[in-house]
Amino acid sequence: MDQPSFLLKNFSSMTQYKNILIFFPISLFAFLNFSNQFDEKEVQTNAPKTTSITISVVGDLMCHSPQFEYAKVTADSFDFTPTFSEIRKYFDSSDFVFGNLETVTAGKEKSYTGYPYFNSPEDYITSLKKAGFNFLFTSNNHCLDRGEIGVLRTLEKLKKNEINSTGTFSSQKERDSITIISANGIRFAVVSYTYGMNGNYLPKRKNYLVNRISDSLIVRDIQKAKSQDVDFVLVYFHFGEEYQHEPNRYQKSVVQIAIDAGADIILASHPHVLQPVQFFRKDSSDKLKGKLDSGFVAYSLGNFISNQRWRYSDVGVILQFKITKDILSHDLHLENISFTPTWVFKGKIAGKNQFVILPSSKSKTEYPFLSNQDSLKMSQSFQDSKHILQKYSSSLQVK
Repeated sequence: MDQPSFLLKNFSSMTQYKNILIFFPISLFAFLNFSNQFDEKEVQTNAPKTTSITISVVGDLMCHSPQFEYAKVTADSFDFTPTFSEIRKYFDSSDFVFGNLETVTAGKEKSYTGYPYFNSPEDYITSLKKAGFNFLFTSNNHCLDRGEIGVLRTLEKLKKNEINSTGTFSSQKERDSITIISANGIRFAVVSYTYGMNGNYLPKRKNYLVNRISDSLIVRDIQKAKSQDVDFVLVYFHFGEEYQHEPNRYQKSVVQIAIDAGADIILASHPHVLQPVQFFRKDSSDKLKGKLDSGFVAYSLGNFISNQRWRYSDVGVILQFKITKDILSHDLHLENISFTPTWVFKGKIAGKNQFVILPSSKSKTEYPFLSNQDSLKMSQSFQDSKHILQKYSSSLQVK
């Protein structure tokens, strides 16, 4: 307002006054236009520079017969939700929660059974969904326990419960279509393979049903994934020697093939015990495309839930990590990697038999239903887990 006011004082005629009136709106328009441009620049400056996703992963989700017997509500219904009641909150901050579904849901007419040939109620999958799982690996040595129908009905029930999966497939086209997930401006591929199927054979001309570990298939899938403009590739392997705390030569060989092909994050289970976590640097040529400059392999995430009650097999872990992407450069960074060891309680709570997964760092005062012996076992399991997980990387955060 200062400039128009100054001009009014220096012009005496009406004509001059009119000229000023004409000049004033033009000047105001120019001023407002400049202000708008300034505001737009300020908004752009304050725009987020990074985006991120958080992922949680657990190991084997088993369902032995005592588990579904404890979960039985009526002859035809089961409730497994109490099993996950104490750890569900650990998934709340995650965009994706992964686990290995080590059973099938082939239907009641195929009989519900545990080891050695698993078939679980559909309610098990429903409870996993309620617990927060939204992606399950299905390629493992028990995925063919009820043959082709077990594979197909399990996939059907997963879709019904809006849980994504990979590792088993209903067609060749589905198998050849790499699973790609996109969230918060980050795209990543997920592939999954198993060492075998307990001697069960795939139907003739239906090898597409289950992804078997094969050097050529792994390389082909990872390269295909990388060609589809993904930010990183996550690989799951079901392999290793049962109850061994160290990865064997076969595991290391398969992992190296995946790394050389371009895998970024490698997760695994099958030994039913934890194995160490190891980091690796990525080849500089990958970095040129703005990919992760480092990755890691978790050789075995152990049992998350099972009826295996002995030391080392009654424990698991929640692995959580964050991937952050620079919006301008597209560089990715692996951040906030942490491990929450867990222990499975089996016993009575409020007079009812229960399986409940507990964070093993907690004390008996937080879970008064634990006996002194339970408390000692849980405390021991935490120390065991910490020792194993940190064997290759002592700086890993175990909480």
